[in-house]
Amino acid sequence: MNFNTCRQFLGYAWLVLVLARLASATSSQAQDYYLFTSFRGNGEDGLHLALSTNGYHWQALNHDRSFLKPVVGGFKIMRDPCLAEGPDGTFHLVWTSGWTTEKGRIIGYAHSKDLITWSEQRAIPLMEGEPKTRNIWAPEIFYDKAKARWLVYWSSTVPGKFPGTDSTGDDRYNHRFYYTTTADFQEFEESRLLYNPGFNVIDATLFQAGEKFYLFFKDERKTPVKKNLRYATADQPDGPFGKPSEPFTGDWVEGPSVIKIKDEYLVYFDHYAEPQYYGAVRSKDLQHWEDCSKAVSFPPGQRHGTVLRIPQRIAKGLQVTQ
Repeated sequence: MNFNTCRQFLGYAWLVLVLARLASATSSQAQDYYLFTSFRGNGEDGLHLALSTNGYHWQALNHDRSFLKPVVGGFKIMRDPCLAEGPDGTFHLVWTSGWTTEKGRIIGYAHSKDLITWSEQRAIPLMEGEPKTRNIWAPEIFYDKAKARWLVYWSSTVPGKFPGTDSTGDDRYNHRFYYTTTADFQEFEESRLLYNPGFNVIDATLFQAGEKFYLFFKDERKTPVKKNLRYATADQPDGPFGKPSEPFTGDWVEGPSVIKIKDEYLVYFDHYAEPQYYGAVRSKDLQHWEDCSKAVSFPPGQRHGTVLRIPQRIAKGLQVTQ
């Protein structure tokens, strides 16, 4: 190899090294985006969205105006909106559509590719095999990759079902978790029991960590007062789930939503008693917890929703609505 050839080779090698370092730096600096759904008031105006790049500081989108106003159900409300992205990039949304089942045992449903343009809303009937069901609250969805299906789960009170704990909740509500499965949000299996920890519970949310599935939920017992968050684990998303953990939050909190950011697990919650605020606890191992509510900030009036990681193109599209 002569001198000029050697110099050209070294020049090319240097250029390749520089480009590789630039690509690595760009990749390491790729921005993460997280989205939080929520509602305001009693849920009359529908879906509110907030965006974050670190999970701690959340900025309302669309000037904190609704992205989707509820039109299904007799109550015409959208509470506890739960959003999840499917394997094909479609986002699916479910929500509490009423306080009681007097106007139908249903939840609300819609889907979207960009979170701006939405499908026609539909009412999904549930608990048809339990006609005495009093309520269907806080539905959530979880994609079961192993079986290529969605779990839809919620809390309901069925009078007389668990009589031993009928007096432990508000107004004799005595909830347990129920679920159904679907591949396409068109056809659904019969509703059945998901988890009975032996006491009154609401606001379940599923989270996978490694090979384990965590079911976070609110202990809804009022006599004596609990109103805090616990979890149970299973090897499959539909259980069976083991014994509930000890509480890992204070009292008067609900609506847990979970995400892992870097090496930290965050469980957000709605502290609904005075003073009302949105807070969080964090953990490195899902066993030891620290309250970090003073480090997080949310739009005023944020109420029970869910958190998820979203692609950059979706985040950029949502920011255009600002």
